[in-house]
Amino acid sequence: MSSRALRRLKGEQRAQAALNTLKLTGEDEEEQTKGDTTAHKQKNISNIFELIGEADVDVSVSDEETAERISDIKPGAASLEKDAVKDEKSNKKKKKKKKKALAENGRDNAVPTKKGHNRVLEPQADDLSVGDDIDAFLETLEKKKSISYQSLDNSASENRPVLYVEHRNLNPETELKRYFGVRAVLGDQRSKQRPRQFHRCTWMTVFKDTWPRFSRPGISMSLVESKNGIQHFTFEHNRDYQQVQFKFFDAVESMDPNNFVVLLQLNPYHIDSLLQLSDVCRIQEDQETARDLIERALYSFECAFHPVFSLTSGTCRLDYCRPENRAFYLVLFKHMTFLEKRGCPRTALEYCKLILSLDPDNDPLCMLLIFDFLCLRCREYTTLIRLFEEWEVHRNLSQLPNFSFSVALSYYHLSQREDISPVENHQLKQKSNVLLQNALIMFPGALMPLLDLCTVQPDALVSSHVFFGPSSQIGQPPALSELVALYVGRSHSLWKEAGLMLWLEENVRKVLKRVDSHDPYLEDCQNKRKQRYQSAPRNIHRHVLMSEIKEATATLPLEVTTQPGMGFDPLPPLDSIVSYIRPERQNMGASNEGTLSLFFRSLLPNFNLQVSGCITVCPSTQFTSV
Repeated sequence: MSSRALRRLKGEQRAQAALNTLKLTGEDEEEQTKGDTTAHKQKNISNIFELIGEADVDVSVSDEETAERISDIKPGAASLEKDAVKDEKSNKKKKKKKKKALAENGRDNAVPTKKGHNRVLEPQADDLSVGDDIDAFLETLEKKKSISYQSLDNSASENRPVLYVEHRNLNPETELKRYFGVRAVLGDQRSKQRPRQFHRCTWMTVFKDTWPRFSRPGISMSLVESKNGIQHFTFEHNRDYQQVQFKFFDAVESMDPNNFVVLLQLNPYHIDSLLQLSDVCRIQEDQETARDLIERALYSFECAFHPVFSLTSGTCRLDYCRPENRAFYLVLFKHMTFLEKRGCPRTALEYCKLILSLDPDNDPLCMLLIFDFLCLRCREYTTLIRLFEEWEVHRNLSQLPNFSFSVALSYYHLSQREDISPVENHQLKQKSNVLLQNALIMFPGALMPLLDLCTVQPDALVSSHVFFGPSSQIGQPPALSELVALYVGRSHSLWKEAGLMLWLEENVRKVLKRVDSHDPYLEDCQNKRKQRYQSAPRNIHRHVLMSEIKEATATLPLEVTTQPGMGFDPLPPLDSIVSYIRPERQNMGASNEGTLSLFFRSLLPNFNLQVSGCITVCPSTQFTSV
């Protein structure tokens, strides 16, 4: 039975009580009255429910006469009748007849689904025997509805892909409202009385009044191909935007941030200039301005989306080899970083899914190295475990230190919940112990740096053991040292809880016992470390550079640190697909500058060698692949 029908039934019971009282009074009056007119009045008053509930009934008795008749009844019945009249008059506009209400009473309990339809449940014998306690039955019904909603949400989340992106989770205000309330987040916005300006509705960011007036900067998106349900898109630059891009390259060569400001004054939505100036503001610790510039670039990109391009479908791809697409990846990554630092890890996780879904096979920014950290920050433990189980077969996620430790940590947090049975608690705890021990055996060089950053002093048994000693860090391959340093530098704050340290200490002692007993799993892990991790791919180096974690950047190889790096395009792919080339500048010669010119260049970034009859320092060929 629906809640609306139950409330109507409650009103009917009140009316029925007044009806019984009127019937008794009417029988006494019928014996004393004579004539057809009096009988006709009595007939209308006896059906009091039709009198107060039907708008189409021709009533021959006025409200004043009805009030006089009710006033003759004893006070308790009169007050009950007045309540019934008041309740039923408020429902006149609905024009629901008594037969329809009775038909609803026979209907089984229906729970509305998300699409607005009713999902009929099986009839319950206990519900029909509730009797007059309507309030208790309504409370029971609400509990059943909440349980049904939870089951529907859980089943829906399980059927969705693991990289499913929700539009509402792309807005950081959704997460902030959940933490602090709507009034705390939107309180200052409500007080502003400004004329409303209409802008394009976007999902990732909202146009701000402090931004310059938006005009299309010359970026568009086109569909390259659609194959096997996967759609490949690419951004394109028109001729005017290409000219602005060439001016941007000149500003980069000048090494003067003021040139970016001048360029943005004329072209306020040029993507690469916004990226470069955002880095300058962030280095100067102006985080607010840096974040605002990234949001402006994000808005410019979203206004250029193709009508078929979808953020949530997971079937849209962007090739990172095309220079026009790289800026979109970088803007999303920097926006995700700002969201995580702002205290919105759930929103940052949604952007991480979005970046990973644009090219899950190649993963040009190696988002798998930060996916686990964001899941643990926002307590999405089941999401991390599900991704690990689904991708382990073809991606070997257990060979990444961050996934080996984070999955074990997720099982541990799940075992600490209070709403699970003791049997399930024991199973989850055993699973977490096994995974943590395997991670410590596979990556022994991660323990001591982790304890050092957590300001925990290990006991002499652990620090003096050869398995976790300095040799475990020195003997690591270069690529493995880079991955371990990245994980420890980023995720050490997740291990600072007292309970986690006790759990870690317990499993470290068990690992030492397995090492002393010559467990065959140790030799297997040692062979894997020797055969793998010899050299890290380019996307891992790119991720380390963009993350700016000092523990990890110190482990980068020389071929990465010695080559010139551009903030708007860090470590471009070697197989870039160039769509247009920067024209050669006039008066260009061979790059044979002397020591004196390099000295002046280091002192004066704006020093131009053409003034002294020499050539420019930065050749144009450096940007042909951008």
